[in-house]
Amino acid sequence: MIQTIADALAKQGYDSLTPVQEAVTNPALNDADLLVSAQTGSGKTVGFGLAIAPTLLGGADKFGHAGAPLALIIAPTRELAMQVSRELTWLYAEAGAVVTTCVGGMDTRTERRALDRGAHIVVATPGRLCDHIKRNNINLNDIRAVVLDEADEMLDLGFREELEFILSEAPDERRTLMFSATVPAAIAKLAKSYQRDAQRIETIGEAKQHTDIEYRALNVHPRDTENAIINVLRFYEAKNAIVFCNTRAAVARLTTRFTNRGFSVVALSGELTQSERTNALQALRDGRARVCIATDVAARGIDLPNLELVIHADLPSNSDTLLHRSGRTGRAGRKGVSALIVPAKLRSKANRLIGGAKLKVEWANPPSAEEVNAEDEKRLLADSAWSDPIPDDAVGFVANLVEQFSAEQLATAFVNLYRARQSAPEQLAEPGTPADEKPRGDFGPSVWFSISIGRNQDAEPRTILPMICRMGDLTKDDVGAIRVQPSHTFVEILATSAPKFTNALGPDMKVEDGAIVTKLDKAPDLSRGPKPGGPRGPRPDRGPRPERAERAPRPAYDPDAPTEPRKPRAAEAAEAPVARMDEPRTSKPKFDKPKFDKPRAPKGERPPKSHKTERTPMKPGAAPRPKSNPDSADKPRAKAVWKKDKPTAARSDAPRGDAKPAGDKPFKARASDPSKRFVPPNKLGKPGGKPAGKPRGAKPSAGGEGVPKRAKTSFRPK
Repeated sequence: MIQTIADALAKQGYDSLTPVQEAVTNPALNDADLLVSAQTGSGKTVGFGLAIAPTLLGGADKFGHAGAPLALIIAPTRELAMQVSRELTWLYAEAGAVVTTCVGGMDTRTERRALDRGAHIVVATPGRLCDHIKRNNINLNDIRAVVLDEADEMLDLGFREELEFILSEAPDERRTLMFSATVPAAIAKLAKSYQRDAQRIETIGEAKQHTDIEYRALNVHPRDTENAIINVLRFYEAKNAIVFCNTRAAVARLTTRFTNRGFSVVALSGELTQSERTNALQALRDGRARVCIATDVAARGIDLPNLELVIHADLPSNSDTLLHRSGRTGRAGRKGVSALIVPAKLRSKANRLIGGAKLKVEWANPPSAEEVNAEDEKRLLADSAWSDPIPDDAVGFVANLVEQFSAEQLATAFVNLYRARQSAPEQLAEPGTPADEKPRGDFGPSVWFSISIGRNQDAEPRTILPMICRMGDLTKDDVGAIRVQPSHTFVEILATSAPKFTNALGPDMKVEDGAIVTKLDKAPDLSRGPKPGGPRGPRPDRGPRPERAERAPRPAYDPDAPTEPRKPRAAEAAEAPVARMDEPRTSKPKFDKPKFDKPRAPKGERPPKSHKTERTPMKPGAAPRPKSNPDSADKPRAKAVWKKDKPTAARSDAPRGDAKPAGDKPFKARASDPSKRFVPPNKLGKPGGKPAGKPRGAKPSAGGEGVPKRAKTSFRPK
């Protein structure tokens, strides 16, 4: 091993290497491509750092001047890339390596300037690295090694095209190392395409999966999933815990719920910016936060030193995701717990996931409130505060406490102060009880209050409860029954919380929308009597109810009475008279138009219709109006034929000189009528008449016919 690398390992406290690290540092594999599969938490990051060290350094102990990068480390997520960068920074610190990161969500200009200054190792995500390559921000000519960390996850996230592009741009004589928890068919195909005689290293079969992790599957009531998570967090009181959800909406909901319950919570999901995600992980490492609510974006490669508990609020989609989620704990020899929250309807899915991962899981119920309190007592008795000496500046204060209070009072105050710092556990229903039969238990002594809003103001228990909790500094456990009346609402509050409630409201005793709260001396009468208008209740507004007249008795049913069977409908239809078309009509049809009450004027005296233009009739003997086309004044016109006994079409050999002058025709038949100048294309004329559509003054066609050729139109006789 190179001396500078060995010094860095010793400074970090490495006494021995893990199996995967020993396998990849075999001197016989210094120039070979590797395909490595190892379980999560086995030290793969340090492993490939040791594997590529001889390739990057050659025979030297330190790096030279930083120029074009010598190695590319590709990770699927930003968090994993930042973590890999931190690991390689201390591993190559003694060798003087410059490690640069290129991840999504960061400023590309800053990354470009860092690449221009020079770097020995570049840690990047696939998408951002492709952008830098396409923009010529990075020079890949000197690349000696390419490492794909969590290669199976990158393919699952859809980075296959980006990986193929990056590998095709890198020099052909490079080393290619692929590290993954599993090696599916897609990884094997990618390795075959871009690796040369890759050596297969597999260490996950040497021992059982995740031997340092205790798996527990918890049967919960469908309505108690979030309450069960609260009790699990309180039962174990882990230094760091991760709660995995499947959606961003679930992450936001649980983050809000647990923050309100007093947990120090951070969220981690894809909708957050890179700085927000980095700050969340740093808060967990610093101890400023204890619980992380995350989606599967945090399931790969995230290493938190004090992570002791993993809770699956939503079951994962497959067994591999279950292993990757659980692998965040129990790393590097540390112990951890992985708890699956399993409602009754998802038990078969949980069994399928557990079987696919080949895990040994203990089925149990979630911790109850009594079990959580019992664990609190154990932690309290084991606290080092009992054996710590009295501080020098508190000797007098301790003496005053001992003199003023008894031992029981001091112990009571100590327990109350200890519990005040913790979130109260939840009362859980039995997993087998129906959803609407969740027992509430004895509420205890209570005080009733009246609020001056009711059903008439659209008040409901689901709006009253958050309002009084927010305005009165209460929790839902402090509130009992809520009874909404037409004009007011009765609320039951614990007697121990009533003074806090009244102090929070102030002397005005008002809540939202100006509603006034009044303290009652006794519990209200909530019994429901008969309605005023009911069958037994009086009706003071209407007077006495009138007596109902007795009905005549119904005739007795005689089964032997003769009944005439009804004819079938088909027979009735056959016997019904059928009107014949050849018979004369003897009666007026029912749909005849009704007669008008006002007699209609004679035909000659009717006023013109409003939608037609009124014209002055021509005087007898008057000269005809001039035609619009003076060239056609002397040309004869064909006579219109409208009688049924005439031919249905104009004959081409008919003489055209017998046409009458335009002045002898009736007014409506004249060609000067503007309503006859345009004939729609779909109306070619009436049967038996002159075909419409022939333009005025048109000459006969070449075939000798006097009408232009058109598509034949058939008329069916009516």
